[in-house]
Amino acid sequence: MAKPTPDLLRKVSLFAGLDDRQLESLAEEFNERRFNPGDPIALEGEGGLMFFVVESGEASVEVQGQEVGRLGPGNSFGEIALIDRRPRTASVKALTELRTYGLPVFVFRPFVEARPEVAWKLLEAMADRLEAAESR
Repeated sequence: MAKPTPDLLRKVSLFAGLDDRQLESLAEEFNERRFNPGDPIALEGEGGLMFFVVESGEASVEVQGQEVGRLGPGNSFGEIALIDRRPRTASVKALTELRTYGLPVFVFRPFVEARPEVAWKLLEAMADRLEAAESR
């Protein structure tokens, strides 16, 4: 099964500071996931057990049925649900054929706990998401 390249993972702000060895190790933990146009990937209000990185294609991000953004290659989503295990704060739906890589919570959590630099970037990402939510 295909795995993400270190270059793709480096585009994800959470992983930008990791060296090649760390990125290669992390890449082995991801699983390829493909979606067809219209397929739901994450549903607002449901639990989330996967963090996703988009390799190709485009997806829509919706909150309460309203599109609030789009995702494309190098974008990621799902980190908030992995941190607090609360329901997802948005829905994500494939707009085109979409190729992603998913990282399950049982891998993501120990990876972050062992790397303070990733934990700090995760806090920054959460602050950005909070600011975006408050501005809606």
